[in-house]
Amino acid sequence: METSWNRNQAALRGRAGGQPRFSHTNHGMTYLTFPLEVARLSGAMDTLNVVVSEDMLSACPVEPGGEYQVTGEVRSFNNRSGVGSRLVITFFARTLAPAQGEHANQLELTGVLCKEPVVRRTPLGREICDLLLAVNRRYGRADYLPCIVWGSLARSCGQLEVGDAVHMTGRLQSRKYHKLEEGRETERTAYEVSVMSLEPAEI
Repeated sequence: METSWNRNQAALRGRAGGQPRFSHTNHGMTYLTFPLEVARLSGAMDTLNVVVSEDMLSACPVEPGGEYQVTGEVRSFNNRSGVGSRLVITFFARTLAPAQGEHANQLELTGVLCKEPVVRRTPLGREICDLLLAVNRRYGRADYLPCIVWGSLARSCGQLEVGDAVHMTGRLQSRKYHKLEEGRETERTAYEVSVMSLEPAEI
């Protein structure tokens, strides 16, 4: 593991759910985003926003319904528009290629907890622990990634403290929820890391 930044590696394989649309420009490079639909083993579908450079799309055009594999990292930024979620989670693509075969969703992170863990129970009594992981990028920036841990691992995660460094594997998932604003109910989408394994790390 590098000492100047933390591990943030991910790979997705799924189906494009729409045409790429303009996202932003940075240092003269144009970036676009498209929804990638990735099936879980249960049959449920995660719809994840992939950010890809214009040059990458020129080499591998994305068409709705096509199957693609992307590797890269999970990123976050603060939405200051006042519309939608305040913390926006995207998948920043480093590679893009056509793909075949089963859908895949694999993620590996090393970072530091930046909020106290919150342990709670579902209506059916299953234990859950909510974590917020700060993952340093190169050049002094960081991504803040909400993570959710289930079952017996959730109980042990409840003993963690702010500042603890951890290494985890899991998947990036999407979840629909409803929010009441000014008397109106709107549907939102939350993105979080579903943790499969977690262990202490040295940074």
